[in-house]
Amino acid sequence: MKFYGKAESAANVILDAFKHPDQLPAALAPIFIERNDDIPCRKWSWNNQLITALMGHSDARGFRQWQSVNRHARKGEKSFTILSPVTKKITDPKTGEEKIAVIGFKGTAVFGYSQTDGEPLEGEGELDNWLQNLPFRDVADSWGLSVEAFTRQQGKAYGWFSHTVNGDGRAIALGVENLSTWAHEMIHAADCRLGTLTEKGQHWKSETVAELGGAVLLKVLGYDLEADLGGCWDYIQHYARDAEIEPIAACQKVLKRMCDAVALILDTAEELAAAAV
Repeated sequence: MKFYGKAESAANVILDAFKHPDQLPAALAPIFIERNDDIPCRKWSWNNQLITALMGHSDARGFRQWQSVNRHARKGEKSFTILSPVTKKITDPKTGEEKIAVIGFKGTAVFGYSQTDGEPLEGEGELDNWLQNLPFRDVADSWGLSVEAFTRQQGKAYGWFSHTVNGDGRAIALGVENLSTWAHEMIHAADCRLGTLTEKGQHWKSETVAELGGAVLLKVLGYDLEADLGGCWDYIQHYARDAEIEPIAACQKVLKRMCDAVALILDTAEELAAAAV
């Protein structure tokens, strides 16, 4: 790959910095995404919002909810399922007061905005513009990746990469506006595209590839601050400790795989730029 050497060079600079963790800058504070418009799915649970984002939609509703805004699901479109609470009115035996209690959950079919036709809706301009203008967004688009945002819940991941959507394609969902999280998920996507993302769940190898690779990618672009070396070190150190591996050794074990992922993104970006001329 043409840009492998550049990726390797940037990685070595970062690994040299990791030898002196006490001199690394503090981890950047995450900028959490709060989607606060009147779209009904913004009030859904975090899990349902994440499902919606990973399915490639910023707005999803049930059949009747779409009808209420003069839109309808196109014929042949496949719905996806969220979990809706099943409620029951009960009477408090002590106070005699009636209240609504959740007694379970059921699957509810919903459709994304792009699966519907009808009257146009006003979008969430500022956030949507940020998502559309992310570095290497053209690479994500060329790979068939959908990119959406969700309102993150306390203690949950900052971002997600989904291997499949409806059995084909892939998606990235972001809960923060930090470029380091975006770069991390893009490295996961490149790693997957190369066929080397084979671990299940949050494995130290794939997470080290993504976190170090994200920092390298931003470093190559000249985004030194956004590369967040302090946060990168903390993240890699956490996974290395759980796997009982020395952090720098963990980075070295996945160095080639990480450089391949970074180079794939950079090579693809150059190819797209050349084709656009």
